Amino acid sequence: MPNRVEVLYTNGRLYSPADPRATALLVRDGKISWLGDNDDAPSADQTVDLDNALVTPAFVDAHLHATDTGLAAEGLDLSATRSAGELLDAVAAFAKTRAADAVVHGHGWDESTWGAEQTPPTADELERAAGGRRVYLSQASVHSALASASLLGAAEGEPGFDASGWVREQAHHAVRAVALGSLTPAQRSRAQRAALELAASKGIAAVHECGGPGTSSEEDFASVLALSSKGLPEVFGYWGELGAAEKARDLGAAGAAGDLYADGALGSRTASVRAPFLDGDHGHGEAFLSAEQAAEHLLDCVRAGVQGGFHAIGDAAIETVLEGFALAAKQIGVDALREGRHRIEHVELIDKAMIARMVEFGVIASVQPVFDALWGGPDRMYAQRLGVERAMASNPIGAMHATGVLLAFGSDSPVTALDPWAMVRAAVAPHNPVYRMSVRAAFAASSRGGWRAAGVDGVGVLAPGASATFAVWDTPDGVREGLPVLTGGGEPVCRRTVLHGETIYEKG
Repeated sequence: MPNRVEVLYTNGRLYSPADPRATALLVRDGKISWLGDNDDAPSADQTVDLDNALVTPAFVDAHLHATDTGLAAEGLDLSATRSAGELLDAVAAFAKTRAADAVVHGHGWDESTWGAEQTPPTADELERAAGGRRVYLSQASVHSALASASLLGAAEGEPGFDASGWVREQAHHAVRAVALGSLTPAQRSRAQRAALELAASKGIAAVHECGGPGTSSEEDFASVLALSSKGLPEVFGYWGELGAAEKARDLGAAGAAGDLYADGALGSRTASVRAPFLDGDHGHGEAFLSAEQAAEHLLDCVRAGVQGGFHAIGDAAIETVLEGFALAAKQIGVDALREGRHRIEHVELIDKAMIARMVEFGVIASVQPVFDALWGGPDRMYAQRLGVERAMASNPIGAMHATGVLLAFGSDSPVTALDPWAMVRAAVAPHNPVYRMSVRAAFAASSRGGWRAAGVDGVGVLAPGASATFAVWDTPDGVREGLPVLTGGGEPVCRRTVLHGETIYEKG
């Protein structure tokens, strides 16, 4: 319910197209009822002095995994390990803080950063390091994991099983289900709340929770949806299960989309790619859907009245999904398909022809600019997997924007950190300068784009009549054209996050 108390915010700098010189705004019934100059401000029940802070629309994270994010924030962060030995040492130290029957959860190891020797520890080595405890360590992409010997048995016989302990595909899903299933409801809820509180502290007022078989469980999904807007960011749920549009709707999801896998990930060499991977023996990766299946899923979503969508990273997977859109359009027409605001997650290897089809069918690209910042360029993971030419052509986010694709930015946390200004910075200065975006365009994709991708209009802008959903910032490097300067080394710091008129975060 909107806060019925009128609150006047004064002495700020407002990023508002409605009034670029505005320094104050009035919030009534969850909406902005007025904005303008301090001297013209109406009376209110309460007044908040912004002390010259910057006010912008709040961010939306368009792809998040709350339970994993909370576990990573409170647990074993392996992103800084640079060898198998360092990883084992970190597991050994952390395991001592856990009960003997607990599962050791860890995340973030990335063997592509380990130099010449990129072989991870074995299942037996993990078991010994953890003192006999079960160990689940998700790789940076969260599309594969290392499992200790006692946990590995859950995956035996499944596609993607490897006796070394590095599991992919269905084998990964099997061990992941056991690891996450070891959490009590209270532990799970605590992790989810921690993730949402962290998001609010970063100026994020809404998140898109991506769940589904292999990613999470129905219980996990329902648990995070139940936290939505209760003094925390609003949660839009996406349930990624093929042919389950009505089920997604019944679960309270905004769509049968998100982690509905057309393929895997580049980091795990399971993305479905036209040209084979250059390292390892994984060929063209893994394809999990046909164009006919994609089309039927979209038609199922149209019938149920929910958004449809897919996870597609490799160019072969994206091409298959877009062919599914074309098949669906032949049955119901392009206009009817466009009305659904359907979406594709990640969209990392896409060419001009496929971008044109995204525009034709009105497909939203839910993308993660920090992927390029971490793994793009001529000498990082993409280049190891694909070669320099294909790496430099990956994540053409600026090209999609310039062509007219609606963008929504997310972190895929815990794959990358909950850091919305880092998303903006990565989109503004990608490894390939051809794909640069303006700060304003990148900010719009990180804020209003996320609301529109969830089917919500009237949020994501500071204007009379719009939702009072905004963030208040200290900007140590100043402001340029209404937004923080992001090139000076000083990070914008969130003072306050407001969702539909309610303060969900205030810096102490």
